Amino acid sequence: MRVGIIGSKQYENKRKIKETIFKLKNKFGDELVIFSGGGPDGADKYVKKYALELGCSYVEVNPSHTPKNLYSYMREDWYGKKYSPKNFFVRNKILAKSIDRLIAFVAEGDSAKGTANTVNYAVEFDKKVIVIT
Repeated sequence: MRVGIIGSKQYENKRKIKETIFKLKNKFGDELVIFSGGGPDGADKYVKKYALELGCSYVEVNPSHTPKNLYSYMREDWYGKKYSPKNFFVRNKILAKSIDRLIAFVAEGDSAKGTANTVNYAVEFDKKVIVIT
């Protein structure tokens, strides 16, 4: 089961993220692979922390202008490109195509445009989506 877990940079409810990953791990066991956008702040930061702490398979769909890291999903030649805002939207589309389900954590009052973009792609690709505030 490939589950994308993403969220806004302002999302800080660590407990909800940890509980969600724990429940997924109990339900899917070793079949669970968690996909994230690999952001350094907010929900993405906690998704990485708890997925690894709980022993889940974890991958990041990083934007193409970032360097490849240990958890990067794309091939080596994807990374190190010139920065462009469109890199984030391309990453969001790839993430949405690569998963079976999507869970999005959004802070109340936050427009979370990047998260909304990924949710829209997931809906377009007929993926099951859950948004948690």
